[in-house]
Amino acid sequence: MGPVSLNLEMTNTITGLMAWLLHQFKIKNGSVTYMSKFLESDVYKVNKSQNRIVVSEFGTLASSDPCKSLYDRFMSRFKIDSTDNCNVNYVQYKGDYYVSTETNFMRKVEPETLSTLEKVDWTKFIAVNGATAHPHYDPDGTSYNMGNSYGKQGTCYNIIKVPAQKSGTEETLEGAQVLCSILPQNKGKPSYYHSFGMTENYVVFIELPLKLNLLKILINQIKGKSFSDITSWDPDVPTLFHVVNKQTGKPHPVTFCAQPFMSFHQINAYEDQGCIVLDLCSMDGGGAIDMFSLQNLRKSGQALTEICEKVPKAYPHRFVLPLNADINSKQETEYLNYSSATAVRKADGKVWCTHEKLHDDTLKWGLEFPQINYAKYNTRKYRYLYACGFQHLIGDSLVKVDVQTKTTKVWSEEGFYPSEPIFVPYPDSSEEDSGVILSAVLTPHQEKNIFLLVLDAKDFVEIGRAEVPVKMPYGFHGIYVPQNS
Repeated sequence: MGPVSLNLEMTNTITGLMAWLLHQFKIKNGSVTYMSKFLESDVYKVNKSQNRIVVSEFGTLASSDPCKSLYDRFMSRFKIDSTDNCNVNYVQYKGDYYVSTETNFMRKVEPETLSTLEKVDWTKFIAVNGATAHPHYDPDGTSYNMGNSYGKQGTCYNIIKVPAQKSGTEETLEGAQVLCSILPQNKGKPSYYHSFGMTENYVVFIELPLKLNLLKILINQIKGKSFSDITSWDPDVPTLFHVVNKQTGKPHPVTFCAQPFMSFHQINAYEDQGCIVLDLCSMDGGGAIDMFSLQNLRKSGQALTEICEKVPKAYPHRFVLPLNADINSKQETEYLNYSSATAVRKADGKVWCTHEKLHDDTLKWGLEFPQINYAKYNTRKYRYLYACGFQHLIGDSLVKVDVQTKTTKVWSEEGFYPSEPIFVPYPDSSEEDSGVILSAVLTPHQEKNIFLLVLDAKDFVEIGRAEVPVKMPYGFHGIYVPQNS
């Protein structure tokens, strides 16, 4: 599966990527056109040429080559390939557009034609083994990301800084640097992470209890298991918040902790009243990944209902990290925040945090794929978030949450499944929610068409839709590309 990318003008274009398939909706002069192309990755080409899965993915095991001898097939298990099947998100570096996943490879793409361009290898620019598919951006174009490194010096989490474009001759990641390296709680079992938080002056990395067993990587290659089999949920390990100064690269001296939770996507983070306010979608358990297996997705009726009831639901939560916490005092101290979230420094110097719910009891299902008015409110105090509602295994509604009043507005239509909501502001808008929400809405019903949905972001009511007489696979993330980009 892959993301829906949006390449829009206000007169607009929506582009998307799903299952190696890039998609584009272009809205211009009152009409909508649709285009899709396969991402011409090396993995796609070799799989297509051999008519089988050659490179293992996160949850997909490569099949053996029937032409190889038993010895060759056994020895091939010792070779660990990284995929350039960049099917998670569209990202920007130095003004160019790329599709990315969580390996060391990205693929540059041309957003207007959806042409696949060069392959970019992070390891040729910086000492990391990969990077997340969710970078953050400063207003000047400086990018921040995170990636692990494995080697003789041990395992580290690395905060990466990529400078803004300086000249037209620079290569993609030229000038990238490791801003800070963070040691994991257990070097043999670093945490899996999908995103991170960023304020104006800090990066916040969340070390989760979903662990990667590095020793199992080689063993699983021999046994013939996919990458997802090396992950495990450890409910006895606390969640840690690592705070690093963006200007100095120095970690904050306080260790911020919370009871174990799982999170894929942060919503927003900002500084206020001497604290870092960190909003994210989180769930109590870590079994969500195991639930999204192909055999579960193929179920229906009561069997599917039972699976859905077991899947932990992610909800919008707020943690508040007091930057002025005193690590030298031996007395237990409770820090009073302007939020109902709590932060208590224990005798060991660690500050233990609990979250505030950003929703009321009318929200009966989980949220994922959160989006905000990023251009104006990323790293700033904000009010509105937009997300997919997950009553089932995939998103079946769109939800707007007012994090001040904790009320919600919902769009849904029976039998249809919307993609990640993308916020597009109206030109010269002054209000935070002055704009539209764009989403590609899919359906498994053959007699019905998919459509591009346009909602008014303020009232969350439908402005219009454009039906497309083709089928699309369900995807993850998207991007808005202005007309002059």
